[in-house]
Amino acid sequence: MESSRPHLLGPWRQAFQWLTSLALLAIPFIRIGHSSLLRLDLPSQTLHIGGGILHIEELYLFLLLCLALLLLFLLATLVLGRVWCGWACPQTTLSDLTEGLARLLGLRLSGGKLVGAVWRKGLLQLLLGSLALLVGANLLWYFVSPYRFFPELWAGTLATPVVLSWMTITLPVYLDMALLRRLFCREFCPYGRFQTVLVDSGTLTLRMAPEEAHRCIACGACVRSCPMEIDIRRGFQVECINCGRCLDACREVMARRTETGLIRYSFGSDGRGFRALLNPRILLMTTAVLIMTGSLVIAVIARPLTSLKLARSATVEPRRLEDGRIATFLTAVIGNRSGDPMVLSLNAQGSDGSALELRGAVTGIRLPAGERRRLEVVLVAPESSERREVLCLLRDEQGQQLAASPVFLEPFAQRHP
Repeated sequence: MESSRPHLLGPWRQAFQWLTSLALLAIPFIRIGHSSLLRLDLPSQTLHIGGGILHIEELYLFLLLCLALLLLFLLATLVLGRVWCGWACPQTTLSDLTEGLARLLGLRLSGGKLVGAVWRKGLLQLLLGSLALLVGANLLWYFVSPYRFFPELWAGTLATPVVLSWMTITLPVYLDMALLRRLFCREFCPYGRFQTVLVDSGTLTLRMAPEEAHRCIACGACVRSCPMEIDIRRGFQVECINCGRCLDACREVMARRTETGLIRYSFGSDGRGFRALLNPRILLMTTAVLIMTGSLVIAVIARPLTSLKLARSATVEPRRLEDGRIATFLTAVIGNRSGDPMVLSLNAQGSDGSALELRGAVTGIRLPAGERRRLEVVLVAPESSERREVLCLLRDEQGQQLAASPVFLEPFAQRHP
């Protein structure tokens, strides 16, 4: 009887690895409006995310984002276990790519070492060096826009710190691919040890069910296919990265016998399936992720599109003008948090709503998306014997108020007797 073709997970795993790798390469190039999809711009101290721009004064939003990601990471670890390691981890992807290139060049792996002609090994090292340069540059693109990186690279004007960072990333990536690969996962990666602490009764695991052990024909296909060189028949082992290669190998062998494979993914070890996920730890973590994500979304939606900060000049004292009014020198910092350029104006009013004169470049202020600008302005107001509050307002072209900031004026006579 002809054996049925088994359903293999390998093509799905490889497709997922390619898609995630291409996404990591593509994200820095994607723009929404005038903002990057995801980039941390250190010179301007801004985070570009999802088309929006977060400035350093909006650090609370970044902290909410980090907390949401941390909780999501913990939830994914509770539910999926080490599937991350076998299906999505860049370390595994780079190791798979290195081994794939080695086989393509006619090299073979023996005990983690490459065996073959010297020229083939040399060609592989050139390819790995080029790949390491690409990985290093890709990481930098999340800090330096690729639309700036490439023109400066071609012109030879790429900043020294950027070049040094690039080389600092490239070297360990190359050494990892050339020397470590699976050894890093087996001996040094902290995630496998961390995951064993979080393992839950509903955590997804890859195993041979004890009730299926009697069908094992001891062919050794699962052991030979394992990149971590472990024997899954011995039960849970911290080195297992849940890649599913042993599952595919077993299915192929057993399909020739018109039988199903003995190795499978399962939530927990008691055969309850998806019901195993309905336990207090996972439900509590899911609730925490939803609350934190909801809080982040509400905070981002509710934040104003512009910012305004005012302070009296620390170097120039107020002066009395010829008409008796007092000129107070102010420093204003305005920011455009939106993804579109704005034309703004700045004016001032007293606590009673009366308009006050504000001198300087306070009208027709063109501010590109995500930028901040420092303005030196002069507030001219009638002299007062009491401390009073003045409100400065930032408006758009239509006169709509976008932001407000108070400044307190001290009695001029007391400061200048």
